[in-house]
Amino acid sequence: MNEPLAERIRPKTLEDYISQQHLVGDKGYLTQHIKNGIIPSLILWGPPGIGKTTLANIIATESKRPFYSLSAINSGVKDIREVIEKAKQSGGLFTTKNPILFIDEIHRFSKSQQDSLLGAVEKGWVTLIGATTENPSFEVIPALLSRCQVYILNSFGKDDLIALLHRAIEKDTFISKKKIKLKETDALLRLSGGDARKLLNIFELLVSSEDKITITNEYVMERVQKNMARYDKTGEQHYDIISAFIKSIRGSDPNAAVYWLARMIEGGEDVKFIARRLLISASEDIGNANPTALILANNTFQAVSTIGFPESRIILSQCAIYLANSPKSNASYEAIGKAQQLVRETGDLPIPLHLRNAPTKLMKDLDYGKDYKYAHSYENNFVAQEFLPEEISKTKLYDPGNNPRENSFREFLKKRWEKYKY
Repeated sequence: MNEPLAERIRPKTLEDYISQQHLVGDKGYLTQHIKNGIIPSLILWGPPGIGKTTLANIIATESKRPFYSLSAINSGVKDIREVIEKAKQSGGLFTTKNPILFIDEIHRFSKSQQDSLLGAVEKGWVTLIGATTENPSFEVIPALLSRCQVYILNSFGKDDLIALLHRAIEKDTFISKKKIKLKETDALLRLSGGDARKLLNIFELLVSSEDKITITNEYVMERVQKNMARYDKTGEQHYDIISAFIKSIRGSDPNAAVYWLARMIEGGEDVKFIARRLLISASEDIGNANPTALILANNTFQAVSTIGFPESRIILSQCAIYLANSPKSNASYEAIGKAQQLVRETGDLPIPLHLRNAPTKLMKDLDYGKDYKYAHSYENNFVAQEFLPEEISKTKLYDPGNNPRENSFREFLKKRWEKYKY
């Protein structure tokens, strides 16, 4: 029994595939592509252990296509060219049976490696399926990304993970012979971090030595040895440590922020991944309480992208400490969230006539732009008029944070907008 449990119970069909119903359900995008016999080149984006590789295999099997696979970790341009040449010989040009070339962790490919895929995709020699845990907008070159559809795979929910455990108990050749009772699963799920592969590895470790087992939280914690100090940039720790890092900055603790930064640096984390999270934090957690934070974070991203390790650690440290020591406000983050929810609830409300553009005579005859008041023609460059659709007039979406800069915003708005009750 050398093959791990995750491999033994890997689903072979869309019907067996757990979760991702928006992709593989009866009306899912990929289900429809397979039914129509036309598979576009695509990028599967999602956290580790949610079945990206499995899904690529299923797509190839159900569409009856040759399947070739490469891992970006240990493949170079020469390997890519060799597998493309094999694919060319096994499929026809621009037919529904073009071979599938699966690239695992495509975000790890350099620009030159990604460039080497372009010709094969453009000429129809292969249908590319890339898998990535990172945002493809940042990690996949634009020329390749524009030729692919991006599909987002969601993290497994609790019910999905428990269903995987039951599948292992009922269907695995070895485990199905044992008497296993799932009394408690919280510890198992917590240790897995939502990673199905890790969950099944832990579960197999627990049940391999006994024929009759009752799974409880205490049983799991007693038997599973954890090395929490280890940083695994491809697994659960990748997300847990960046979470601790950002929460330390949000909590204005520069000591903790630098500690978690050091954990990532020592683990070999991608400097651009860290810098992107600093950019997000500068806007989400600091915002207009200190707009300079976003400028510094953006300059940090540009600098570390140019310099790389080891010197970039100093730049990242400077930025993290600055953000941790900055006044905090999530007012802009809250405002756009409220605005998006309002749009979802109210739909496409008509734009007030006086705000509409009127480039033609007909539009002017229909009163487009009529009665619009040009703010610069009035005292203090302001005149009260309606800028929201009538149905949501007086809806306040932005509530300034309680910090010196945004308190000045509040006073500015109070003098101008009585209807919003600042």
